[in-house]
Amino acid sequence: MGLNGTLLQDNRRHGDRTAQVAERREPADDAMARAEAACRCSGARLTPIRRRVLQTLQATRGSLGAYEIADALADEEGRRLAPITIYRALEFLIAQGLAHRLASRNAFIACAHGHRPEELVAFLICEGCGEVDERTAPGLTGALSQLLGSARFDPHLKLLEVPGRCARCSTRSV
Repeated sequence: MGLNGTLLQDNRRHGDRTAQVAERREPADDAMARAEAACRCSGARLTPIRRRVLQTLQATRGSLGAYEIADALADEEGRRLAPITIYRALEFLIAQGLAHRLASRNAFIACAHGHRPEELVAFLICEGCGEVDERTAPGLTGALSQLLGSARFDPHLKLLEVPGRCARCSTRSV
């Protein structure tokens, strides 16, 4: 059935709003080629498990927890990868800039557009459908850098999570 079909079938059966499967903004082949190139440049290895975890994240517009990823990757007999295996793959993907962790959801998403490490990344998280939109804005990055500089604060990450309602969900509730 394939990974996307399996996730879609599970979503319909369980009504899981955080794992809605839809086309990503970047075609899957392009995203995987970008991921492979990034790993080659850094001398890292995109193992089969890491690749499958990344493909699972790329197959959804929402965020997925590690156990949801394990469920999506379970074989036809229902055998799942150990959670530590999923977490290790996620750590690798985050370190390579291929995925992000959403702290407010304790969940993960694939990086949608390969921004620079110093850029502020804003995640627009829809509380209606669970979709997560990743955005960067030079003006926002500049303002945050100025604020951090004046405070003499050195952040580990520059991430902003903004919960709310996407355009589709906003028009549905009117």
